[in-house]
Amino acid sequence: MAVIYDATLSPTKPDVVRTYLDGTSWGGSGDLDMLAAYRLDDPAGTVGIEAHLVARGGRTLHVPLTYRGEPLDGADEHLIATMDHSVLGKRWVYAAAGDPVAVAAFTAVLRGEQPQADQELHLADGRVEPLNNLVQLSVNGEAGDADALGFTDDAAEPAEGAATLTAQWSGGTAIVAALR
Repeated sequence: MAVIYDATLSPTKPDVVRTYLDGTSWGGSGDLDMLAAYRLDDPAGTVGIEAHLVARGGRTLHVPLTYRGEPLDGADEHLIATMDHSVLGKRWVYAAAGDPVAVAAFTAVLRGEQPQADQELHLADGRVEPLNNLVQLSVNGEAGDADALGFTDDAAEPAEGAATLTAQWSGGTAIVAALR
């Protein structure tokens, strides 16, 4: 279960995604439209795994991230930003491809061993509300012995492999990851 808090983030998620994309060769430029997002569960419950689907420069981009309460040892090159979360405190934001917890979660989903996370919103007054998943994930193919995970950056150039992970949201569909 992905717990989402009614919180203030600084910098905001769109700011973090924009900064990350600006620093990549494939991230394009221009306005950023946050289309949808999905989450996967960390079995230990300590790492937030969230992937954003965004539109920028006429393209749909896939931006999987992790959120941690402490720095990830040996992963400085994957650190995107730190953010202040009004409920959880300081968070370290990483590119998911460099976070072993996210790689394991995406691999488990592609192997049919783990579903995408259900989400619930925890409000400041103590109420908890279920959230609808705006992105539906489906696995196509069989992972077999495949174990190399690949992420799609630009939806026009999807990851390929024995098993692919497709995201469908209002207004779009894209292969977002694959095991090869």
